[in-house]
Amino acid sequence: MKVTFTDRAIGKLQSQITNPDKFLKLKYDTDGCGCVVSGVTALWLVDEEDEDDVIVETNYRPLLLEKSRMVFLDDTMTIDVVETANCFQLRSPNQILNPRLRLVEVSDANELKA
Repeated sequence: MKVTFTDRAIGKLQSQITNPDKFLKLKYDTDGCGCVVSGVTALWLVDEEDEDDVIVETNYRPLLLEKSRMVFLDDTMTIDVVETANCFQLRSPNQILNPRLRLVEVSDANELKA
């Protein structure tokens, strides 16, 4: 799997990530979706890797992905910025996987901070 961050995305992430010790994770979130194939991707900042995580090297910093959810992602993806919506976008050569990708800081397993 290949994930590339655009220069705009790198700049935006560098200004938003205040703790360089956190891991950046591309989370395939299915909570409240009703079905695993209806999941939504998000960028999470986490304190540690989960047992199911794999590390993917990128042009920015390593990215954690859930091995069991990789089937829902494309082999080649780009993370960019949507300036008008003040968010990120996850796309592949074939499709836009998430036009409004959020960055979420996870302070522990049960609490999310936007």
